[in-house]
Amino acid sequence: MACFFRRSVALQLAKACGVSEDLFIPLISAVPVSKKQSAADLRVSVNRLLQSGAVAADDGDLQTKTQALANQMKRDAVVEEVIAGRGVIHFRLNKLVLAQKLLEQLRSEPDGFGVNSELLRHLRGGRTLVEFSSPNIAKKFHAGHLRSTIIGNFIANLKKALGKEVIRVNYLGDWGMQFGLLGAGFERSGSQEKLRTQPLEHLFEVYVQVNREAECDESVRSAGAEFFRRLERREDQALALWRQFRQITVDEYKRIYQRLGVHFDHYSGEASHHSQTQSVLDELMTRGLLKTTEKGTGVVDLSGAGDMSSYATLVRSDGTSLYITRDVAAALDRKQRFGFDEMIYVTDKSQTSHFKQLFHILRAMGHQWAERCVHVAFGLVQGMSTRRGEVVFLEDVLEEARSRMLNNMTQSSTSKVLEEPEQTAERIGISALIIQDFKGPLMSDYKFDWDKVLQAHGDTGVFLQYTHARLCSLLRRHASETHSCCDVSPLVDSRSVSVLQHLLRYDEVLLQSANELQPRHLVNFLMTLSHLVASAHRELPVKGSSAAVAQARLCLFSAVRSVLANGMRILGITPVEKM
Repeated sequence: MACFFRRSVALQLAKACGVSEDLFIPLISAVPVSKKQSAADLRVSVNRLLQSGAVAADDGDLQTKTQALANQMKRDAVVEEVIAGRGVIHFRLNKLVLAQKLLEQLRSEPDGFGVNSELLRHLRGGRTLVEFSSPNIAKKFHAGHLRSTIIGNFIANLKKALGKEVIRVNYLGDWGMQFGLLGAGFERSGSQEKLRTQPLEHLFEVYVQVNREAECDESVRSAGAEFFRRLERREDQALALWRQFRQITVDEYKRIYQRLGVHFDHYSGEASHHSQTQSVLDELMTRGLLKTTEKGTGVVDLSGAGDMSSYATLVRSDGTSLYITRDVAAALDRKQRFGFDEMIYVTDKSQTSHFKQLFHILRAMGHQWAERCVHVAFGLVQGMSTRRGEVVFLEDVLEEARSRMLNNMTQSSTSKVLEEPEQTAERIGISALIIQDFKGPLMSDYKFDWDKVLQAHGDTGVFLQYTHARLCSLLRRHASETHSCCDVSPLVDSRSVSVLQHLLRYDEVLLQSANELQPRHLVNFLMTLSHLVASAHRELPVKGSSAAVAQARLCLFSAVRSVLANGMRILGITPVEKM
């Protein structure tokens, strides 16, 4: 709802500068709430006005321009005070109007608050394809895939909330030489009986064993290469075994995704595009982009200077395809099938070079839409372990989060008796994992610490859930009272105003999150909101207050609960109502 206030300020700036008010909307920002309570609510940088062409760039100095422009601003029913700072003009809003307008919109359109802002209008429409998670078949879901899964889910949720049509793709690692080794290993030592009773455990056991043997036995490596050639030739027996491995794995993954609250619109994999690689190679050859080296491999020159100082290999000397060949085929197939406007890949930073090569090849093939393909890279998690030792599988992490959280809840004197304590513990535990992961820049590695992750205080997922549940409890206790207040005059105290001022920033935070594809901005916003409302809850009691004051405060707390829940869902967190 900051757009109403931005529009009011923009109208005045437009009159003073003689240009369209729409030019000023993205240049006016809400002032972050600080302990040194600022008198201003909105601000505009005169330097940005000059850069945008809204203010004429004559010979006067910046401060003179700032003061002159501020002097032209009039006080009205919305803007109470205009203050010229150093190159910045601050606007102090009428606090009654601030409370009334914000709470009106949150009451009438709780799910649209922030996301329907005119500041975000240019982001609406179009189709976004997000490829994320993408584990390898025939292996249990590794803890290392957690980051890709939750980051990709956040990006997909955010894009959808802002009005995009989103296609969520899980591109499984289901082809390549590793499946040649696995197939050969299973033919040597695999058991269909174990595959029925302990499918992924057995496949993992076979995979580890055959890789160990291949390290010191050339015949095992040769058997693996031969099995992969059989797959590429579409031999029935090899394909039947591969399909069995794939189905077993996908069924297991879907169960894990359900626990995480993640879904996909489309499961595909390298195998889906292996048959299309020849047409990719033919096109590259026709365009003169594919070169054959002395070793017999097929490569594309990436140097830009034509000197082969940098190149990507797309075909092995034995004629089999590589990961990047199948990625090119997959990108072309997706563009044709889904007609996306942008495509986002979410993988760890070790694959940065791979995606640079991929996008380069697509552009060289004449596909300008490759400019709208993005790789969102992330760092590694260090030290993630359970009480039983180092973590390998994600399910171990989820079990550990649930059991630790359940233990914390059992020992806490403030925990309520819950109908489904295990489900609540799991949701809070997953929230804790997500917030820990999202607090910093995605590219950063971070050290995992269970004690910090599951703390009830500080900037943690547990505190976020606790704040939401506490507000739900407050609203349940006063369910008979209406939360739609007409008289907002009780909400001009400093605690209420701080909360309202912070809510003004929500659309800006969503915009920054969308521009950078980084969840930390939304996490920081929700954490600050939680701390502000916790202070307000302590100092602004509902019980024992007059009817008008109680009603106004309930209206404020209800509004905050809505924003918290909406923001948490975008992050991929299911809000709990009792804990």
